[in-house]
Amino acid sequence: MTTSLSHPLEAVRTRIDAAAREVGRDPTTVTLVAVSKTFEPPDIVPVLEAGQRVFGENRSQEAKSKWPALRERFAGVELHLIGPLQSNKAREAVALFDCIHTIDRPKIARAVAEEMNRQQRQLKLFIEVNTGEEAQKAGVTPAELPALVALCRDELKIEIAGLMCIPPHEEEPAVHFALLAKLAREQGLNALSMGMSADFETAIQFGATHVRVGSAIFGARG
Repeated sequence: MTTSLSHPLEAVRTRIDAAAREVGRDPTTVTLVAVSKTFEPPDIVPVLEAGQRVFGENRSQEAKSKWPALRERFAGVELHLIGPLQSNKAREAVALFDCIHTIDRPKIARAVAEEMNRQQRQLKLFIEVNTGEEAQKAGVTPAELPALVALCRDELKIEIAGLMCIPPHEEEPAVHFALLAKLAREQGLNALSMGMSADFETAIQFGATHVRVGSAIFGARG
């Protein structure tokens, strides 16, 4: 494995380290999810060669087209689904991904639980919370969250690792990160998937355990 100190990945890692230490956190408690959606293998290989092993994709179909071959070349890759999941794609998603950040309604929770049981695979799961209660955005509302957590724990017998959110674009993200952290504490959940290229340092200050960073690593999408 080679390490390229000039690669943007190293700058992001340095910023994560600094943001964590600023609030007295161990930087190793923050997982960097490099968001490789829309990027092709030639763009991803240098990031893999720089040592990154955790990647995020938005769609099963796209991930399936590029990651099996990359995984053959690079050991230890962990693949996270960070985009919306349809119930008819649950089988493919459970087979391909190691972590799903977007459990956003009972139908999806049931489909994923069924597939994990059928395939005998245990994925790390996050419930997506629509902290801004935006009509056009996926995720449960804060008021709906306790019922979905209870469904997963009590009926479906699947473990929820934590919560995920995407703050409204025009609002101060810190408010939404603080809300997500509060909701997680109330539900006894430890993991928080929040923060992207523009605001991951703020998210870390509010307890993010997973930050989803794309453009700061790969550059602007076409």
